[in-house]
Amino acid sequence: MWCASQPYAAAIWLRNLSFDRGIQKIQRAGVPVISVGNLTAGGTGKTPTVAWLAQWFRDRAIRVAILSRGYGAGPDGVNDEAKELELRLSDVPHLQSPDRVASAKIAVEELDMQVLLLDDGFQHRRIHRDLEIVLLDAREPFGYGHLLPRGLLREPLRSLKRADIVIATRSDQVDAQRLASIRTKVQRYNPKAAWLESRHRPLRLRNSQGAILDVDWLRDKRVVVVSGIGSPEAFHQTTESLGANLLGKITFPDHHLYHEGDIREIASRANDAGHCDAILCTGKDLAKIAVPAIESVPVWSLDVDLEITSGLEIFEDHLKEIVRQITYSLR
Repeated sequence: MWCASQPYAAAIWLRNLSFDRGIQKIQRAGVPVISVGNLTAGGTGKTPTVAWLAQWFRDRAIRVAILSRGYGAGPDGVNDEAKELELRLSDVPHLQSPDRVASAKIAVEELDMQVLLLDDGFQHRRIHRDLEIVLLDAREPFGYGHLLPRGLLREPLRSLKRADIVIATRSDQVDAQRLASIRTKVQRYNPKAAWLESRHRPLRLRNSQGAILDVDWLRDKRVVVVSGIGSPEAFHQTTESLGANLLGKITFPDHHLYHEGDIREIASRANDAGHCDAILCTGKDLAKIAVPAIESVPVWSLDVDLEITSGLEIFEDHLKEIVRQITYSLR
């Protein structure tokens, strides 16, 4: 695995060097751009963070669009993140294309957007960004210390020097000493980056028809959990913290597209578990399963929201500066 990681390391080094030296040109979108990304492969909480940011700007009547690569898109050309975000933010355009420079041009010139959010944008350096946000999952923030495929790092830790804000996500799942250790290591690479901590707050239960339940409904319920996400363990832990009795855990690869055989497997596991009150999945999974019940067992998603537990004022100061830029440009 170490040998296999060396060509990857060389490619990343050359690519970053070409942007740092100006060999590859960085394009300006004409409006402020905020990037939300990570250092490691897997789920660090980008979708809840992007949703939080989009809602923050919409609450202030700022026209905001989301740009993403569209990795794992289905036959309709739309991936699970886009489907989930559309359900949560119906008035926020989401443009998916590997060419995010072209998407930015469409968002600004045709849709008249005032700010752009780059989803999973840390490694996408072709667009100039006004705010660079890097997410670190507090449970394993540094990808076991090695680049892919030996570890989970998509870039070396020194790349943190590009970040304006570092957010430790799922900070409630580790102790204070662990958080302090992570912060110290981050500051070793980038002492100027703002440090924030966040958690994923369970928001509600939702089904494919739009019905809503309070998360308290899960207490003492017998459920089978289904997920095709980057961090299923965090989903399981959150479900258990709400008092649910997990009868079974079915995990699929990240961005999994559900087929008829998968639905049969879920139904079989739910039946084998005995009396099952619900099949519980994530918002991303519900967007693809898209049925209110499987063989009479109701299917609910557990929607989560980002909650900044430390550094919210600093975060909003940065965002207010973006609003000031927009306001000034309108004069």
